[in-house]
Amino acid sequence: MSLQKRLDQVLRRHTDINTALEKLDELTQADVTRLSKELSQISKIADEIHALRKAEAELKASEELSHDQDLDPDLKELINDDIERLKKQIEEQNHNIRVMLLPKDNNDERNVIIEIRAGTGGDEAGLFAADLLRMYQRYAATKGWTFELLSSNDTGAGSLREATATIYGTDVFARLKFESGVHRVQRVPETEASGRIHTSAATVAVLPEAEDVDVVVEDKDLQIDVFRASGAGGQHVNKTESAIRITHIPTGLVVTQQDDRSQHKNKAKAMKILRARLYDLENERLNSERAAERKNQVGRGDRSERIRTYNFPQGRVTDHRINLTLYKLAQILEGEALDELVEALITDNQARLLAAETE
Repeated sequence: MSLQKRLDQVLRRHTDINTALEKLDELTQADVTRLSKELSQISKIADEIHALRKAEAELKASEELSHDQDLDPDLKELINDDIERLKKQIEEQNHNIRVMLLPKDNNDERNVIIEIRAGTGGDEAGLFAADLLRMYQRYAATKGWTFELLSSNDTGAGSLREATATIYGTDVFARLKFESGVHRVQRVPETEASGRIHTSAATVAVLPEAEDVDVVVEDKDLQIDVFRASGAGGQHVNKTESAIRITHIPTGLVVTQQDDRSQHKNKAKAMKILRARLYDLENERLNSERAAERKNQVGRGDRSERIRTYNFPQGRVTDHRINLTLYKLAQILEGEALDELVEALITDNQARLLAAETE
């Protein structure tokens, strides 16, 4: 289908939805909710199409006027300037509309569960994992999102073995989904007397939060163990058996939760994490079946793929998937400049998808 036909189709659908919503007495509440949501999404595209066609009409009129042989030279120059401005505007509007028409990731509007684990590098890896956790917490604050720590395993002195958190807000998965992978850090540890640079790593997994309707978990598929929570060095956190370990027998997935003193709260948190992991597994299965689509995404989002390096001596951060280097390491770790990386990754992904559509 040509682009113009797709635009006509969008405008017709926009009109049809508005017409349907004018007859509220003929609609169920579910219909109203569904149509209202679709209208909010399609209205932005419709507005952009109307603006494009207005600009195209102005361009046509200006070009016709510029051919008038009796036109005053000064006026002709103004018209030619206007023609150039309109051409650039139309080119930009066409690009924006094509991006708006790209297939949507159904998970983009979801909240996420983010898991951060120290990788190779000993204590430095644990310190870096803690840095990443703070970075995402601060980034969430800049976006007005809610950051809730579900569990953390501290190893002392600001080091972190692993942590899991939920982030709630608008378009959270859309902005964080490219953060999955291996994050590498290069810096001189405080304990390194010779000033030698060490390289260590941490892994990040960003999972779309699953809803009850997404994943059906049968009780018979779960093995639930209750045990006494313990802290670093084997010290008991409390004297009651409040810690929960849930094993999903069909997949072998295991989730342990012990941060809360309430067994019921630990179980609820563990189930939330388990559902997200099962939902992620299903998405991975579907993605592997759509190899042609998958290769057009930014990286693979694979937890084994090195995606980014944070170099402290040079104060730089390099994202290897798009070959982008920013000398803003401190601002990125504070969450302030992380958007520059996020926006670049989103733009690159859009470019890949647009290129795939024209093949």
